[in-house]
Amino acid sequence: MNRRRILAAGTGVVLAGCISYPSSDESPSGAEIVRDAVDARRHMSALRARRSVTIETPAETDTRTERIAREPPAKQRIEVLESTDDDVPVGSVSVTNRAQTWEYNPSTGIVELQFHGTKTDTDRTLRVLEALLEEYRLGYAGTEPVDGREAHVIETRPPLEDEGTAIDLVVGDTTYSVPVSAAKLGELDVSRTIWIDDETRYPIKERNAVSDDGETLYAQTVTYEEFAIDDGIDPETFTYQPPADAEVVSDGAKPAGIFRSRDAAADTVPYDLPDPDLPGSYVLDRITVVERKERYGGVTTTLWYDDPNVVARELFVVVREEGRFDPSLDSLERTEVDGQTTYFRDGGVKSFFWDCEDVSYEVSSLVTDDPLREITASIGCS
Repeated sequence: MNRRRILAAGTGVVLAGCISYPSSDESPSGAEIVRDAVDARRHMSALRARRSVTIETPAETDTRTERIAREPPAKQRIEVLESTDDDVPVGSVSVTNRAQTWEYNPSTGIVELQFHGTKTDTDRTLRVLEALLEEYRLGYAGTEPVDGREAHVIETRPPLEDEGTAIDLVVGDTTYSVPVSAAKLGELDVSRTIWIDDETRYPIKERNAVSDDGETLYAQTVTYEEFAIDDGIDPETFTYQPPADAEVVSDGAKPAGIFRSRDAAADTVPYDLPDPDLPGSYVLDRITVVERKERYGGVTTTLWYDDPNVVARELFVVVREEGRFDPSLDSLERTEVDGQTTYFRDGGVKSFFWDCEDVSYEVSSLVTDDPLREITASIGCS
């Protein structure tokens, strides 16, 4: 259900409408409200809601109502209660946890099961909010009621040079792209509006629309109703038992084991597992062991650590029988760490790679301020 829609317009876009961009002495401002939303999301442990989705094109309008539950960054359940969209029929179910994802389509009777033995978990909603704060101009348009709650209306304007931007929804799961051509600005109008609940500072509605001379070419509106934050969710919510008559089709490498301690995992792998020195806030969440072909690393063990006090603050240490990094790549910077030759990559994920006798190591994090060099030095080559 994490669907991607592409608007193939091939022409320029510009945000439409009259937006007020308050000066620094006015309160509240769009930036202040979104900053509050970022902080609220960082500390949110659970969300439950009904979610309505409406997608409009000149040819048709599709709607659906879903029941959702989330424990960021990895756990999510979506059940479709009502739908006019043939691609997402009533009874569709999507359940994700750290280990796997089930996608059930009742119209085909197929359950797609995907294993996540080595998948990193990021809080996409948090990343979208942070991007809005850092990269967009944010206008404040007062308050409006949404499902009986007072909500602050935030209008957004992306940088004009941001061409080909994929718009990730804060409130929904769909991503759609709008091609931007600076040479043809004005031919299309693009509006993006986000409603943020006054009480919780949580985004509860979003509308993205593309129009041409008043005609809507594409619009998507997503609204949370009856939503509750941090009131507890049954752990069984994030597991799934396929219907007895469903066909289960699996994808990805199924882990040979998922363990809660180094001692439990040690007997299943052909090498010693490291015991890195970590910041005091981090704790071991799990250890996954995946048996891959030699060219993909052989037996691969990933030790996952997270900070239970902050959403999506996670780092991981990987041990492989065979290295998966290429020192000749321009994206890797050779650097010495406590006398050990390593290779550093600074991309969406920051990583150190190095080989040590008959194993290969990786230390990675999505958080920029994690002391990866110190963690790498604590593992070394032993």
